[in-house]
Amino acid sequence: MKKIYNIHFVFDETKKNIKLKKILLKKYKNYSPRSSNVIVVSGGDGFMLHTLKKYKKYNIPFYGINTGTFGFLMNRYKNFNIKKSLSKAKLVSISPLEMRATTKSKKVFSAIGINEVSLLRQSRQTASLRIICGNKILIKKLICDGLLVCTPAGSTAYNMSVRGPILSLNSKKLAITPISPFRPRRWKGKIVPSTSVIKIKNLN
Repeated sequence: MKKIYNIHFVFDETKKNIKLKKILLKKYKNYSPRSSNVIVVSGGDGFMLHTLKKYKKYNIPFYGINTGTFGFLMNRYKNFNIKKSLSKAKLVSISPLEMRATTKSKKVFSAIGINEVSLLRQSRQTASLRIICGNKILIKKLICDGLLVCTPAGSTAYNMSVRGPILSLNSKKLAITPISPFRPRRWKGKIVPSTSVIKIKNLN
């Protein structure tokens, strides 16, 4: 028995997508997100990450069509038979990061990051950070402009631009990547399991 796909389409506002949007919406009904069981996203990696955040409350799968440049999170577009492509697709689960920050006055803030959580210095001075993973101290004192922790989904975004590693989507890993490290200059970061609890202390 064929699976019934109620699709909600989301298109990035680019020239490539204008033509594609006309073709697909002429062929398929565009259901509301609430009435859909899959969301088809046409664009690049950045647009996919934006759409994941916007529609994650519906708790349904996303399928990406690459009309951007890199397309790490997307699928190559071969034909206009979307339902056939969906039936052949393999499911990959992406787990977002949970960030909790405690200020000097003991106020606690929390947020969710699908791609990464980054810390950037807010003054002319470099940041001085201690990095702990579980019960192990990775770096006692890192002098740098900042640090980021990224998921596989975000490894081709900001992480890649600061020379961090690219992680495969099903790797179940996180990358800890320094931003402009001054000391130790040779430290390139660390790849850790996705279940890791990472603590970053501001030594300043």
